[in-house]
Amino acid sequence: MRGPLLGVAVDPRTGDVAIAASGASPDAIAADQGSQLLEPGRAGDLIRAREADRTRPVRWAWWSDEVPRALLAHGVRPERGLDLLQTHLLLQGGARADPEHVWARAVGLEVDAVPARHQGDLFDSPDDPPAGAEAPQPLDERGYLRPGFLAADGDTATQWAMLAAEVAQRQSAQLRERPRALATAYSESGASMLALELERTGLPVHRPTLEQLIETAAGPRPHTLQEESAARATRDRSVLQLIPPGRAVDLRNPEQVLNMLHGLGIRVDNTRKWELERHRTTHPVVDALLRWRADERIATTYGWAWLRDHVGPDDRLRGRWHSFDGGAGRMTAEAGLHNLPAALRPAVVAAPGHLFVRADLGQIEPRVLAVVSGDPALIAATAQEDLYRTVADQLRVERPIAKVAVLSAMYGGAAGQAAAALEGLDRTYPTAMAYLRAAQATGETGGSVTTYGGRLITVPPSTEQAQSRARGRFARNAVVQGAAAEFFKAWALTARHAIAAYDAHIVLCLHDELLVHVPEEHAPATAAAVDAALQDAARRWTGGSAARFVSDTGIVRSWADAKP
Repeated sequence: MRGPLLGVAVDPRTGDVAIAASGASPDAIAADQGSQLLEPGRAGDLIRAREADRTRPVRWAWWSDEVPRALLAHGVRPERGLDLLQTHLLLQGGARADPEHVWARAVGLEVDAVPARHQGDLFDSPDDPPAGAEAPQPLDERGYLRPGFLAADGDTATQWAMLAAEVAQRQSAQLRERPRALATAYSESGASMLALELERTGLPVHRPTLEQLIETAAGPRPHTLQEESAARATRDRSVLQLIPPGRAVDLRNPEQVLNMLHGLGIRVDNTRKWELERHRTTHPVVDALLRWRADERIATTYGWAWLRDHVGPDDRLRGRWHSFDGGAGRMTAEAGLHNLPAALRPAVVAAPGHLFVRADLGQIEPRVLAVVSGDPALIAATAQEDLYRTVADQLRVERPIAKVAVLSAMYGGAAGQAAAALEGLDRTYPTAMAYLRAAQATGETGGSVTTYGGRLITVPPSTEQAQSRARGRFARNAVVQGAAAEFFKAWALTARHAIAAYDAHIVLCLHDELLVHVPEEHAPATAAAVDAALQDAARRWTGGSAARFVSDTGIVRSWADAKP
């Protein structure tokens, strides 16, 4: 039996939590119908009690991450909820949303007539009413949400919670019109909660090791601007000493570096890493330049200032997390958490008495393509541990060529040497290739595509042929990348639930990789739970497809110990 849908709002002045049932009509939304206003501790007890009733599982709804952020601060994590802004983005496409447009879309009002927002923050309050006047109501005379309406006290907090329940009820009806969209909305909302948990928990680091690695790359911790300049000059000298004297070269100027390389007889088209790698043995300056770049990146982006600003006294690296990047839909993070150089990974060390369980999905995109396209031959190929090896055998090509061909098919790029293998994919996996071509054709004409999980991805039309082709390639890839991101979040949330019994916590979600921090004695059980969660998530997400998903799962003390 479907349980009640309850809206939740937080009074920003007192921290009290308003909980309201759905069902209040827009005309009577201010009425106190089925609502409670509780201090955070009592609200937490109520939420836990309602969730303990498995006969009618409760569903929660909130307007922004300020609600789960406040609840998490008091040790409360609702299990099943709808983030209304995230759900709006799933339904309508785009990367941004505001409450006024969310309300208008949910209740069927013209979005072009949404009133202009007040200047200020997302939930900026309207002007205070004159003394003796009634408090402002959330809806204007046309039924639109008043711009910047905020739960400014207990009464309006209740109104805000009722509005959340009303929108969630209407959004749920819209989600049910798309296959799998309702489940995706709850998963995406859960990922928003997970993002807040990652931000609170932080990534464990070993500070002495991290300081040593930074010093090796950037030089000793500077205390003055002069010391910082001296360290910079020392880094530059490792490259400049290998070129003839008298040549002034700014290593941070790509044009000057390119001219310097040409002057040494090193014929490169640009100074990008992949281009320089081909010439590493041509001249000592190329190897030195590549090493300088790695050190310079740490010095300028992951150096002493970064350590001071983002690693807390508890030796945890923290940054803001985002559950949806607006492109492929992947989880992303700030403070360098998603781009930490490999040279610093030895400093990501489990706390004393703990270990990491690291799990990395294998060949996730072609496996997802098999599911979303329903191609029987590609689904059969996923049965093998190494899908690319199977594809190579079927196409009678080398494995690297098969891999390039598969990736080119999904990204819509030219396969180069794998062009013949790409043609073979059409013959061997016609359903999957037709699925990709259909998405590309839709993107080229400026149509919208929908992911397997029901997310709308809008592609603006273009009259320029080059832009149309680029948008077609974007759409071709988005239906795979978007679905892969949806599956990853479903796995992460399933794993989070499965490992809770072992006092284990997810501390990093990196593209297709999970890093779990766990007490040492529970590491084997946690690793098994993460693998079991993958199969459980795959069964539910695919609807019982025979497609197989695999993970490289291991137990390590340092992130650097994990297999690349």
